[in-house]
Amino acid sequence: MRLLVLLLIMGLGDVSIGQHYSQFQWLSYLRNRWRYVGWRAMDVDCPLECDCPPTYPTAMYCHSRNLQHVPYVPSHIKYVYLQRNQITGIQDGVFDNATNLVWIVLFHNQLNSDKIGKNVFSKLRNLDLLFLDHNELTHVPSNLPKSITNLQLGHNKISKIPSNSFEGMANLTFLQLQANFIEDVGGVFKGLKSLTLLDMRENRLRKIPESLPERLQQLYLEFNNIEGVPEGFLTMRPKLQFVRLAHNKLTDKGLPANVFNISTLVELDLSFNKLEKIPTVSRNLENLYLQANKIKDFSLGSFCSTIDMTNFSKLRMLRLGCLH
Repeated sequence: MRLLVLLLIMGLGDVSIGQHYSQFQWLSYLRNRWRYVGWRAMDVDCPLECDCPPTYPTAMYCHSRNLQHVPYVPSHIKYVYLQRNQITGIQDGVFDNATNLVWIVLFHNQLNSDKIGKNVFSKLRNLDLLFLDHNELTHVPSNLPKSITNLQLGHNKISKIPSNSFEGMANLTFLQLQANFIEDVGGVFKGLKSLTLLDMRENRLRKIPESLPERLQQLYLEFNNIEGVPEGFLTMRPKLQFVRLAHNKLTDKGLPANVFNISTLVELDLSFNKLEKIPTVSRNLENLYLQANKIKDFSLGSFCSTIDMTNFSKLRMLRLGCLH
């Protein structure tokens, strides 16, 4: 009798879910839910394809399920994990019931830009993290929430970024666009006042992006076609600590004098370029990578504006291997 009553309660709680599935699927769903929680009270508001463990009541785990669509997301869910599926599109309204979402993880799917609704994310005013990397996107999704701090769009097929793509996203702190087909971005980053990390490795950039925010701390531009660095580039960004420009087409002509001689810089990677001289750097620099260039002459004075070994102790890594 006790079992019957509990099954009836479970059935009533899941009637809204059961109506979308066959009797067999519904009974299988109830049985699995029962097996998972035993005799304890349970949260039955969870889609058939996913797990919503009682120990993490606001999380919904739907990863690695061969899903082809985004399932129903209950209103109490804040964290949804949909990575490593076969999802190709997201229709408008899919997340309208779950406006409290904080994290959406969708990396390693087959998302196509033409199959993503223009307002699919627009109502998620609390969204903090959006992972869309390793998909088939050709452009940045439109109407992204202004609340996002971490946006990952790497390993897609994005070639152009319209000037309004990140409009109003003043909270964006981490932006990853690596491994795309981007040639130029114009001033698209101008309004990103909180941005501290920008990753644009493995693109087709010919120059360093314009209008980078003053708060930027980490800039990764390896494996592009960059030939030079603008004069005063670092002085206008006093918080920039890590600059990686390896595997580009940098030449001595493209580097203004003292462009890297900034006291805040901690790591500078200029390896695998076409440099013939060692650029002048600050005594505060800790890591300098210059291997695989065309540098023939090396002396301490060639990269130190003033030689003072007592004050040059911060340099921990100087890599010069494979100089020509």
